[in-house]
Amino acid sequence: MSSGARILVIDDEKSIRRFLEISLESQGYIVFLAKTGSDGIHLFEGQHPDVVILDLGLPDLPGQEVLRQLRQKSDVPVIILTVNNTDKEKETLLDLGADDYLTKPFSMTELMARVRVALRHGAHLKDSSIYQNGPLTVDFQTRDVTINSISVKLTPTEFDLLKTLIKYAGRILTQTQLLREVWGPYAQQQSHYVRIYVGQLRRKLEKNTGITGLITTEQGIGYRLSVYE
Repeated sequence: MSSGARILVIDDEKSIRRFLEISLESQGYIVFLAKTGSDGIHLFEGQHPDVVILDLGLPDLPGQEVLRQLRQKSDVPVIILTVNNTDKEKETLLDLGADDYLTKPFSMTELMARVRVALRHGAHLKDSSIYQNGPLTVDFQTRDVTINSISVKLTPTEFDLLKTLIKYAGRILTQTQLLREVWGPYAQQQSHYVRIYVGQLRRKLEKNTGITGLITTEQGIGYRLSVYE
C-alpha cells in the first residue's frame, strides 16, 4: 500500500505540518492535518487514515493520551514524533501501542521509510496462511519455516515468538509486549524468557542459512523483525 494511502498528521508546529504535507503528498499520499490532539481525534474518526503521525508536544492533550484514545478505537499504525530520546519514554510509548517513533530533528527519507513499513504492517497476514519476507517463508498452517528454502526446526514456543514478531513486522516490540503476547499476562516479570528465546530463535534462523540481521535488537527497548523491500 503506498500511493493513495491516507495519512493523518497531528502536530502543533505549522512549519512541520506544512513540510510533512508537501513531502507526503509528493509521494502520492492523501494527507489530513491537525494542530491539536482533539482535532486529531476528530479527524481520525471521520477520515479513517491508514497511518497516523503523532507529535507528543500538543497544546491541549498529552500525546500519550491521544495515543491511548486512538488505540481504544483502532489498531491503525501510529508513528510518534518526539524530542525526548530516552529509552524509558520509547518503551512506554511502544507499550501504549505506538508502532514506531522518530526523534526530532529527523530526515524525511527516514520518515518515508517508516511510513512504508507501517503501511505494510500486517499486510502479509491478510487472507493468507503463508508469510513471505525476503529469505524467510512461514506456513502458519503447517508451522513450516524456511530460510532461502532451508528448513528451520522450531519448538512451539519459538514458533509462537516468531509468529508474534511477524504480526508486528517492522515494528519494535518491547520485552513486556512479547511476554504478554507469547507467554500471557502473568509472565510480564519474567524478562529473561524473552532474552533466552530470542537468542535461540535468532541462532536457529541464522545457522547454516547465511542470513543475519533478520531479528534486530533495539538496545534497552526491545526487538524488531526486519522487513525486506
